[in-house]
Amino acid sequence: MSDNAGASAAPMPTPTPAPVADGAVVRRVAISSFMGNFIEWFDYASYSYFATIIAAVFFTSEDPTAALISTFAVFAVSFVMRPIGALFWGSMGDKRGRKWALSVSIFLMSGATFLIGCLPSYAMIGLGAPLLLLLLRMIQGFSAAGEYAGAATFLSEFAPRDKRGLYCSLVPASTAVGLLVGSTLATLMTIFMAEADVLAWGWRIPFLLAGPLGLVAHYIRTKLEDSPTYLEMQDELASKQGEVQHPVRDLCKHHLRELLVSFGACMLNAVGFYAVLTYLPTYLETAVGMPADESQLATTISLVVYVAFIFISGKISDRFGRKKMLITACVLFIVLTVPAFMLLNTAQFGLVLIVELVMCFVLTINDGTLSSYLTETFPTDVRYTGFALSFNLANAIFGGTAAMIGTALIAATGSTLAPAWYMVVVSVVALVAMILSHENSDKALDQIGKTEQG
Repeated sequence: MSDNAGASAAPMPTPTPAPVADGAVVRRVAISSFMGNFIEWFDYASYSYFATIIAAVFFTSEDPTAALISTFAVFAVSFVMRPIGALFWGSMGDKRGRKWALSVSIFLMSGATFLIGCLPSYAMIGLGAPLLLLLLRMIQGFSAAGEYAGAATFLSEFAPRDKRGLYCSLVPASTAVGLLVGSTLATLMTIFMAEADVLAWGWRIPFLLAGPLGLVAHYIRTKLEDSPTYLEMQDELASKQGEVQHPVRDLCKHHLRELLVSFGACMLNAVGFYAVLTYLPTYLETAVGMPADESQLATTISLVVYVAFIFISGKISDRFGRKKMLITACVLFIVLTVPAFMLLNTAQFGLVLIVELVMCFVLTINDGTLSSYLTETFPTDVRYTGFALSFNLANAIFGGTAAMIGTALIAATGSTLAPAWYMVVVSVVALVAMILSHENSDKALDQIGKTEQG
């Protein structure tokens, strides 16, 4: 059987294969991918940690509780915008290129974050202050929707096949580092700066830092070429006269099953990430009665270890496959979550720290594998769109609401174990999704989605 029979008679020359990226290019891609997600989650940590100060700066001081609620409501808007942003950036990333989407999205995201640090206060311009804050958070959420998916997609298409899991684990690792650095900087500022100075101008520093960091990441990305896999796909499309790309339509029409399965897998990641890394300190303080400094210290230590666990999980997934790793994470969450919350209720620091480390380890089995799994689920022409939509939709519905649902369940049931049972239910749904999934870690990315011809 010869697939090239008659090729010499073809009127158009066969496109030359895209060159394989060298190590220097892959390193620049890795750095830009890391920086983009780092900026996003550095902003997330800064906004969360300075929430009470932001409430005082941007909202009327007549009702501090209402001001704080309004601050978190503005923050929640970024999650509402993410599915919308996912459709836009995913479609543009598949049509115009990963490089274009990532270069523009990082510019918008870091620019909006920087401008938050420049905003006038409520005392200066009244209602205009919270409205401008809302607008910038909407832009930030919209642009950030393409960052995680785009960075992982871009990196996976440059990475060697046998190291995709390790390379893609850099993306979730950058989110944890962003959270860690953001919370650490905020803590140091509150320790070494006068409270009046933090309220007057200190809170602006983390947001202003996003400006230069974003410009560096933008510059690096503009100097990169699109991935060999993407360029090869574009060459194939160019040879098909008149064919137009419609990533969103093609995704829903031809890859709906993959999209639904990926959404199920992302549900556990969304709930697990926000519950373990951002909700637990609040849970330990409000539901368990643990001192705030002890609960924050346990979470900070867990974040440091979490980064190391992420890379280990990514590397292991290269050997054993993504499906086995993600199923393992589902099973461990089903088995361990309720006992873990029982032990957290002891409020003993040593025991709480051990439990958080175990939960972080289980989460990294999912988180360190998910990004490479999602890039291997969708073919090149809809990869960015499929990843972005499934990931951001799950985070908008389940991630952004994890703390709220956990708190509401405790209030409704009177049981501090209610959030644990919620996570178990989500884990069961994710397990079903993973059982229905396919293992593609052994395939080249340009072969995913293509039917084999005999």
